[in-house]
Amino acid sequence: MALFKKRTVGKPGEWYYCLQHKRVEEGPDCPAKDRFGPYASRQEAERAMETAAERNAEWETDPRWHDKPADPPAN
Repeated sequence: MALFKKRTVGKPGEWYYCLQHKRVEEGPDCPAKDRFGPYASRQEAERAMETAAERNAEWETDPRWHDKPADPPAN
């Protein structure tokens, strides 16, 4: 018996952005490794790549996500 059921049909109202096909899909038509979501609306899913770019820029400039420089070794 499988631990997880493979969901082949999405729920109405669940929106995803498919990275492989570069399009918005209602329900998970493509494998999870190839999509972002779920989003509450089609408009949110259409902005998936912009949202990801904005978040990446925030993380890159957030000092909490960067290690402090190592102190030079004592001689």
